[in-house]
Amino acid sequence: MRKAILFLSFTFLTLGLSVQTRAQDKIDPETAQQVIQDKILEEDAAHNLNVAKQYYKLKKAYKAVLMRFEETFAAYPQYSKMDEFLYYAGMSSYYLSENKGKQKLDYDKLSDEEKEKYAPQRLRENAVAYFGMIKENYPSSNFKDDAEKMLKKLESGSGEQ
Repeated sequence: MRKAILFLSFTFLTLGLSVQTRAQDKIDPETAQQVIQDKILEEDAAHNLNVAKQYYKLKKAYKAVLMRFEETFAAYPQYSKMDEFLYYAGMSSYYLSENKGKQKLDYDKLSDEEKEKYAPQRLRENAVAYFGMIKENYPSSNFKDDAEKMLKKLESGSGEQ
């Protein structure tokens, strides 16, 4: 009885491996490489989002959130949770434009390029763009309603949330 069970187990295992091997042989190497690359980019983007959320929620380091967002958006704009990343980038831009958070912008120490990038009006424009992207590109996002509220606030020119 034991030998029969071992034999059947071995047979099923061998059969399963041969089917899996044949299926893998049919995969286009270029497609397989793309899947691996997408998985790596997705994991890297997820890491950046998690770090950015920590900066946002715990440290109120909004400039650091934006830096993580820009890096991720440039490398992998099709990230599966880009709507969430856009929300944190939008809120961080808004808060920086209001000079909030623990990471204060010392304009005297910024380069000319950074002064332009972190100018309050430019940050508000970026926030509008990020929230607008959520509204347009992610209609079923959990962040859509909050993004629309912030868009109304920013477009009306009112202050605090």
